[in-house]
Amino acid sequence: MSGDVEGEVAQALTHLDAVGNTTKVITKGIAIATAVFAAMALFGSFRITVESALGAAAGSFSLSVDKPNVLLGVILGAAVVFMFSSLLIRAVGRAAQRVVVEVRNQFRDHPGIMDYTEKPDYARVVDICTRDSLQELATPGLLAVLAPIAVGFAFGYAPLGSYLAGAIAAGVLMAVFLANAGGAWDNAKKLVENGNYGGKGSETHADTVIRNTVGSPFKDTAGPAINPLLKLMNLVALLVATSVVKYCHNVGIRTAVALVAMAIVVAAVVISKRRSAGLSAGEPAEGAAAVTAPGAGSAPA
Repeated sequence: MSGDVEGEVAQALTHLDAVGNTTKVITKGIAIATAVFAAMALFGSFRITVESALGAAAGSFSLSVDKPNVLLGVILGAAVVFMFSSLLIRAVGRAAQRVVVEVRNQFRDHPGIMDYTEKPDYARVVDICTRDSLQELATPGLLAVLAPIAVGFAFGYAPLGSYLAGAIAAGVLMAVFLANAGGAWDNAKKLVENGNYGGKGSETHADTVIRNTVGSPFKDTAGPAINPLLKLMNLVALLVATSVVKYCHNVGIRTAVALVAMAIVVAAVVISKRRSAGLSAGEPAEGAAAVTAPGAGSAPA
């Protein structure tokens, strides 16, 4: 009888969790809308700032996409949103794998954990999560700050404006997609765990677990992070707009600033990829034991 009660309670909690996921998607939609409104306001301020800096030549400022360089800015703005999302999803995968490596090391070095004669070292896992939550944000953060600077000084103020327009357009759609897809995959796993489509232990359940592994960083990391991305890029563009206009005819300064900004972004991305390659090769997490268990390689994301 107690087993039936526990099963009913577990099913009720699963239903409540599914309702919570759906509610989160709705609230994230509101957050996305507010972020877009803020980005649009900053975009308007950017245009006013550029026209003010141009002075008598303000009439020459146009974001018409019939100009190749302006169209290029739109494409770059949309591409940065996808790259930013990819960096965050891969960062979650690396952090999760470091936790897996640490747990495997503790199981190997302390067999008593399995029979409850030893306590695991929770602090090391918490330290990995805390440290990685800060370190892994460096690359996407640098991308968000330096990409507008690189585009503005490399191509000019008009492509920078179209860059912001492309980022806003792609960002709002990408944020909605990530929130809905992640919540749907999470709820799909709960639906199968309730006994539908084969229930727990079935191939369908294994598939939903894999999809939820991707869905969680979708809805909890990459999706919400696009909101500050849009506002930050517009704010950075607004701050550098006057300088971009001022040095629009100084090829030396424009080239130097653009190259430095791009070099920093490329270096950060390369370092991130090397961290991924190191984990795939079975290297232990920082602070973990020097030897890892076999098969500690592939990251879920």
